[in-house]
Order: sequence, then structure tokens, then C-alpha cells
Amino acid sequence: MNDTALGGWLEQLLGAKPKDIALYDRALTHGSQAAANYERLEFLGDRVLGLIIAEWLFELFGDEPEGQLSKRLNALVTGPVCATVARANGVAPRLKLGKQARDDGAADSDNVLGDVMEALIGALYLDQGLVAVRLAVRRLWGDRVTMQARAPQHPKSALQEWAAAQNRRPPEYTIIDRSGPHHAPVFTVRVSVGKLAEASASGTSKQEAETAAAAALMAQLEP
Repeated sequence: MNDTALGGWLEQLLGAKPKDIALYDRALTHGSQAAANYERLEFLGDRVLGLIIAEWLFELFGDEPEGQLSKRLNALVTGPVCATVARANGVAPRLKLGKQARDDGAADSDNVLGDVMEALIGALYLDQGLVAVRLAVRRLWGDRVTMQARAPQHPKSALQEWAAAQNRRPPEYTIIDRSGPHHAPVFTVRVSVGKLAEASASGTSKQEAETAAAAALMAQLEP
């Protein structure tokens, strides 16, 4: 994709005409393609996204305490959510991947797409500033922020609270398998509450697998 085509797509995606196209080109570049890749921009974009979403939630839910706001924030800035936003806005076809990474399915990896979405936010922040990022994130995340009337309970927190209420041992999480290439790993985690019950689940990160396993166990305990 040439700079003109990339610039046009970015303007449509982010709502601002790029000033430094090289920043966005780097945000779309995987480590398998070049040493100058998205990782540093992803680090920055992750923090900027958290700030924008936190600010937005603070405005929208003026009566909620910090704990409820934190639950909402955590549900909106996960890798899978960022990856969903990326897919919905045509990021995947514009990734710059090495052949092996492409053959291994990196273009459809939640890890890669989520990181790249955050890297694009980091690039926009450096290129245009916080006001432009705020407008872009609010448009891209849209009604995801308000679609739940109550703050979602994280499955791991729910399981922890259930175990405490039942005077059971705290949940224990164990990685029982790790497979897949480096850029698209699959973790399988088992969670147990003493000898009472256990469940296993997989995800593209340890955290995602633990969350899925906790949700599966809660479904057993509270059908």
C-alpha cells in the first residue's frame, strides 16, 4: 500500500489526516517484518487508551464508585476487544507481516491485532495529540461503553468472591499446555477450588485463558 492509500484509510479510520505517515506505517509493522515494529507504540497506546476510556467512564457513570468503574475499564481495554475493533475497521489486511508470521495466521491473531490497534492509537497520540485520540477512540469504541447497564463482574473476581463466601480455598490456576507460534500462542489453563470442582479453558494469553477457565467453573458452580 502506498502512502497516499494508507493516508486515506487512516484518515477514515482515525478521523484525522496523518502528518507523519511513518509513525502509522511502523504501528502496522510486525516484528517478523522489521526491527522497527509496533511494540514501542503499542506500549504507549495501551496507556493512552486506558486514560481515554477511564476519562469517558468517569463522565458517563457519575454515581458509580471506583471499583465499578475499574470493572468497566478492564472489560473495555482487553486485547480481544481491541482486536475486535481492529477487525471491524479493516486493520488486518494492512498488517505488514513476515511470510512465516502470515502463514501462521498472525493476521487473525487477537494478540497481534489488539497490539496493532493500540499501536495505532499511540501513533495518533504522537502525531495529533490527545484531543484527536479522544475523538477517535470514542467513535471506534462507540456503544461498547454504554451497552451494559451494570458494571461487568470479571469472572476471576466472581470466582474469588464465590469461594470466599462458601468458605472454600481460593481458586488455583495452573498452565497445563502452551502451543502455537510465538506471535500467536495458545495457553490452556486449569482452575480448581480445592477438591470441589475444576475447569479448563484456552486463550491467546495466560490472562485470557485464566478468565475463560474461571467463567467455565462459575458456570458449573452457579448454573
